[in-house]
Amino acid sequence: MSLQNDIVLPYLTDLTTPEQQQRWLPGVVTGETVIGIAMTEPGAGSDLAGIRTTAVRDGDHYVVNGAKTFISHGQTGDLFVVAVRTAPDRHKGLSLLVVDPDTPGFSRGRNLEKIGLHAQDTSELSFTDMRVPVENLLGEKAGASIKLMNNLPQERLSLAVGAVAAAEGVLAETLDYVKQRNAFGSPIPACRTLSFVLAELSTNSTSRVPISTTASLNT
Repeated sequence: MSLQNDIVLPYLTDLTTPEQQQRWLPGVVTGETVIGIAMTEPGAGSDLAGIRTTAVRDGDHYVVNGAKTFISHGQTGDLFVVAVRTAPDRHKGLSLLVVDPDTPGFSRGRNLEKIGLHAQDTSELSFTDMRVPVENLLGEKAGASIKLMNNLPQERLSLAVGAVAAAEGVLAETLDYVKQRNAFGSPIPACRTLSFVLAELSTNSTSRVPISTTASLNT
């Protein structure tokens, strides 16, 4: 949901024409259309200027060639915002195209293994002479760099907030659990070592649960 709403959707609300909104947003809002954004490449991560996937204008289409990696929803996505190079300028030559994965030349690669978020796939994508209609250009041609850089802080903050919230939730559940448990004939909180560990976890997770909470476990 955070990928759908916080990371990809702003591109489809801020840069789309009324006609594009009618085509894409209804399915996104109902959840029938799973969306993703394809920026990262094997040789370009946060360095967007290193993007090498090209889109060359040919009549009413852009012909796209290149590869992406670490793309969330790569296996299950129904619509992708793809960062491509439409001009040679390293910093001002990027554009965004909205791509249907059923387009000939679009290929889904490996579903990559990762530590967590197993319900959300992370995949490789490749494009070989993929023809994307010009009307799928998002915003101005060669004007994507500023939008990408403006959106990245929100995307990273969304990930950070989610991680902290998850840590806080796990810690709260753990505190509730140990308060109710007995082991070796005594309450678990009576173990001072455990109290120290919980206090450290509370500090490391920047939890709003006060440190004094763990200290009071012995009472």
